Amino acid sequence: MRIGDAAAAVGTTPRALRFYEQRGLLPPPRRTGSGQRDYGPDELALLQVIRRLLALGLTVSDLTAVADRLPLLAADPRPCGTTTAGTARAGTARQGAVGAAVVERRIAALDAEITRLTRLRDALRAGLGEEGPAACSAQ
Repeated sequence: MRIGDAAAAVGTTPRALRFYEQRGLLPPPRRTGSGQRDYGPDELALLQVIRRLLALGLTVSDLTAVADRLPLLAADPRPCGTTTAGTARAGTARQGAVGAAVVERRIAALDAEITRLTRLRDALRAGLGEEGPAACSAQ
């Protein structure tokens, strides 16, 4: 599958796929005889994992830190907590694929941003309360 088709299949752009490859999230794909990138099912599964993790709020830098473990999620994309007795070993490997430290850092960053935005909102509300809404519209 060519780069445009692969990008469309996972809901992104060819430019993003090249960027993921440059950042080490996606290994260089096979090339056709004419030198075009050729993506197969394994690459598409990995791209879906990358897109899902980015949608959850992880950054490209976060994923770069664990890029070598992303194929574990691509091989078995079920949520980490869903394993069966026959797949317990695979589930254990998958649970650490993204890495608790990466997730905890991202949660801490989100908490800090929520705190910052809450303070900003409260300051704006306090400012409106002191002068009233008419003061804002007069400016």
